[in-house]
Amino acid sequence: MFALSKCSLNRISVAPFAAILLLAACSSVPDAEKTDARDPYEGSNRKAFAFNMGLDTHILEPAANGYRNVMPPVGRRAIDSHIDWTGLPATTFNSTLQGRFENAGLSAVHFIVNSLTLGLVDLTEDPKAVKSQDFGQTLASFDVPEGNYLMVPVLGPNTSRSLTGRVVDSVTNPMAFLKAGDAIQTLQTLRPPVAAVSTRANLFKAFNDVKYNSLDPYSRTRSLYYQRRAARINAMVGKPTNNRTADDQFESFLEDPK
Repeated sequence: MFALSKCSLNRISVAPFAAILLLAACSSVPDAEKTDARDPYEGSNRKAFAFNMGLDTHILEPAANGYRNVMPPVGRRAIDSHIDWTGLPATTFNSTLQGRFENAGLSAVHFIVNSLTLGLVDLTEDPKAVKSQDFGQTLASFDVPEGNYLMVPVLGPNTSRSLTGRVVDSVTNPMAFLKAGDAIQTLQTLRPPVAAVSTRANLFKAFNDVKYNSLDPYSRTRSLYYQRRAARINAMVGKPTNNRTADDQFESFLEDPK
C-alpha cells in the first residue's frame, strides 16, 4: 500500500490542486446565491467539502478515535514532536525570506539539535520559541492578494494565496528529498497520513462539534479558516488580532499538517 515512488507521491499530492482549480473555473455561483463575497466558487467548494466530510466520517474519524484509545500519551507526544520537527526547514526558509532572521536561526538550530532523535524527542530548552512560518505568510508579507476561497479535496480549506504557499512549501522542503535508509524512507512515506490522524485525534471533540453541531458546518469551517489565517498574518506583521473565537483548538486543524 505504501510502496509508492516519490514521483508517484508527488503526482498524488498535486492532483487535488489541479482538480479543484479546474472545477472552480467553470462553477462560479451567481452573486445572489453567495454566502460570502470571498467564496465565488461556493457550489464547487461545498461539493469538495462534502467529499472531505465523507472521507473524514469513513476513514479519518475512526482512525483518529482508535489512535486516541490505543496510543499512549508518550507515543502521541513523540509523534507530534516529530511532525513539528519536519516543518522546521520550511519555517527557516520562510522566516529568512521575511527578514525574520532570529526565528530562522532558532528553527535551524532546533532542527539540527532534534535531528539526533528524528524529532521524536525534543532536546531544546524551549520548543515553543520557534514561530511556525509558511510560504502563504511570506506571500502576505510581500502584499500578494489573498485571492478566492478554495475548498480542496483531501487538503481542506485554502485561499489562492495559501494554496500556492502549500505547493511551494511542499516542493522546497528538503525533507521531501531526504535520501536515507529503508527505515527513514518508510517514516517519510507514513508521515502525511500519520500527521492527519494525529491532528484529527488531538482535536477530536472540537472538530466533531463543528462537524455535527453546526447549522452549516461549511460556513463555520470557512469562517474559522479565515480567522485563523488572519491571526497568523497579523501576528507576523505585528498587528493586533480582534477576530478570535472560542474555537481556538479547532482552528489549528485548519492549518497544514507537516
